Amino acid sequence: MSEKIQESAVQHPAVSVIMPVLNEERHLRHAVEAILQQEYAGEMEVVVALGPSSDRTDEIAAQLVAETASNEWGRVKTVPNPTGRTPAALNAAIKASKHPIVVRVDGHGMLSANYIATAVRLLEETGAMNVGGLMFAEGENDWEHAVAAAMTSKIGVGNAAFHTGGEAQRAETVYLGVFRREALEQQGGYNEEFIRAQDWELNFRIREAGGLIWFSPELKVSYRPRPSVKALAKQYKDYGRWRHVVARYHEGSINLRYLAPPTAVCAIAAGAVVGALLTPWGFVVPGGYLAAIVAGSVPAGKGLPLKARAQIPVALATMHMSWGWGFLTSPRSLAKKVIASRRPAVLKQA
Repeated sequence: MSEKIQESAVQHPAVSVIMPVLNEERHLRHAVEAILQQEYAGEMEVVVALGPSSDRTDEIAAQLVAETASNEWGRVKTVPNPTGRTPAALNAAIKASKHPIVVRVDGHGMLSANYIATAVRLLEETGAMNVGGLMFAEGENDWEHAVAAAMTSKIGVGNAAFHTGGEAQRAETVYLGVFRREALEQQGGYNEEFIRAQDWELNFRIREAGGLIWFSPELKVSYRPRPSVKALAKQYKDYGRWRHVVARYHEGSINLRYLAPPTAVCAIAAGAVVGALLTPWGFVVPGGYLAAIVAGSVPAGKGLPLKARAQIPVALATMHMSWGWGFLTSPRSLAKKVIASRRPAVLKQA
């Protein structure tokens, strides 16, 4: 190998992009095209892990495989994920991939044009084992615009850097992630008992083993929000349910931001009961919450159409109440099952 080729391989290492998908007919093609259009000079492959979809996801994936079969750069291939679970899909895709840098992308996420090149540079500059950036929510209709505004506002998600932005810094976890393969292989991949929060759990083990997790606002992934109130409520109920599992799994990982939604649910429920049975003053609590999210939706919805702005309070309430209810009703039995599957961090051999 010539010095020029060796230098190019160091600067532009080969990359495997892994993507778990389930019922993603609406966004899959666009997500894969955003990968294939990356401004990156290194070799690249795309591995799509197919869950048991009930829509045209498998058909679209087959088309992408056929269309890229003759590519020297950016070939798409698929692997089965019969369980439909995200961590199982990720592990199957990792196993089927081959390159030293592994980029995780979801079927409804669109990478910015220089995402991979920037991530590879950051891995080199920081020495991190995993880097990630902004989950940049963008809608395609009035409801999705409202959800996107809620998901990128502090009243919606607090001070979470990967939602609202912030300075480049060491992090506990990051959105999606661009990994050194050695870190994934060293830790044995994702813990498949974590149906949600599997990123946090894997990054926890990487950190325990001495690896650096790095957040940078230079990295941005456009994210398509859930298309209905019902779907958003399920998503955030699952988030809250699994955040409580994480809190039980790892004592000390909880903070005030995570306790705010369950506290709000309890306070609003108590206020409504007091208001209905004892005194109208009890309604001050739910009324105050409603006033707060209506007021908070004004700056969050700046620049959006009126129909979208009007739905932001609905999106905020759905997120807060569903997350809080999921946290409060998360069963101890689920946490015990997950704790029983605990994998100790694997330290790098000297």
